[in-house]
Amino acid sequence: MIIKRRRLDGELEATTVLRERGPAKMKMSCGALYLPKDDEDKPLGEDAHFICAEKQTIGVADGVGGWAKKGVDAGEYARQLMKNAEIASQKEPNGEVQLKRVLGTAFLNTEAQGSSTACIVTLKQDYYLHAICVGDSGFMIFRDKKFVYKSPIQQRCFNCPRQLGNSNKSDKPCSAIEIKVGVVPGDIIVLGTDGLLNNMFPAEIEDVIKKTTLEEGVNPEKLALTIADLALYNSFDRFFYSPYARAARKAGKEHSGGKIDDITVIVAHILPYV
Repeated sequence: MIIKRRRLDGELEATTVLRERGPAKMKMSCGALYLPKDDEDKPLGEDAHFICAEKQTIGVADGVGGWAKKGVDAGEYARQLMKNAEIASQKEPNGEVQLKRVLGTAFLNTEAQGSSTACIVTLKQDYYLHAICVGDSGFMIFRDKKFVYKSPIQQRCFNCPRQLGNSNKSDKPCSAIEIKVGVVPGDIIVLGTDGLLNNMFPAEIEDVIKKTTLEEGVNPEKLALTIADLALYNSFDRFFYSPYARAARKAGKEHSGGKIDDITVIVAHILPYV
């Protein structure tokens, strides 16, 4: 089925939606892992995330490292943004979280200097996963242990993602893309910052899911740990032809290996609501 994903500035873009009728209600069981890169000046790193189980909403943000040249820790912006997004989500009706409103409220309430990407996802009871994204954080969907969907990214140019922030050069929530994708029980959602997406191809995550769930079934916490650990390993591999290296080549740049970065992974398992 082809539907439209709408940017908040009104522009429409086509996307493929995987929709099959599911049970009357579904829920997400979630687990997460954050691996900040080794930096004595910023021990908390520049990523942030939240899981709001009550409202079935999850989110990640990645503070833009370029602010360090101005003495600004963009991680503080990302952490405030995600905290404010969690607070805004908690005020939304159960099963009907409006992500446009959540992101807008979080943005207005974030006063720290800096900027960050963001991707917030919620499960609604219309058989759809809804998402709102700015920049190069995003999510993938795996069905029957096979990769079926990856959210688009937004970049001004190579390695320069769109980013929310308070400066005149930063983007505003109207730059976000809204997405909805049909889900069914058993689907696995992998949400992450570019520390994940630049260092792992969907096929690698698919392999991890197949191996990790073969004997134990789906354990979101363990799956997030395993995926994050492999992304970390790839980031230090100087000879790995990573997604980041591939993107660099397409942009006419030279890069070998992975990309050392903060890594955030949230895994959500779609289950029938019992």
